[in-house]
Amino acid sequence: MALLANILVALIAIFHIYFLVLEMFLWDKPQGLKTFGHTLEAASASKTLAMNQGLYNGFLAAGLLWGLSLGDAGGSIKIFFLDCVLIAGIFGGLTASRKILFVQALPAAVALGLIVLAS
Repeated sequence: MALLANILVALIAIFHIYFLVLEMFLWDKPQGLKTFGHTLEAASASKTLAMNQGLYNGFLAAGLLWGLSLGDAGGSIKIFFLDCVLIAGIFGGLTASRKILFVQALPAAVALGLIVLAS
């Protein structure tokens, strides 16, 4: 169970690194425009905000990877950062796009459940 939890935590961290790249570097590029469904004009106007959002996603990934790097001692760190991912996912799902609930919040909730079951 712990191995499965750690694999899911690693995947969530990788997704957040991908979100960082999309939001910080590809926001107003074809891939970013397609992913987020923005026009070039809207993306250009919100680029600075997206870069800030991407940076936060990078911090979430770093925290999850930090927790993983500590092995068994990193449980509380993984839980804290997964809580952050879950809360951000719920907020994003309620305010921006319901898709965020499934892409961000649900995997974090499953990983949290697996960590609790493995304890």
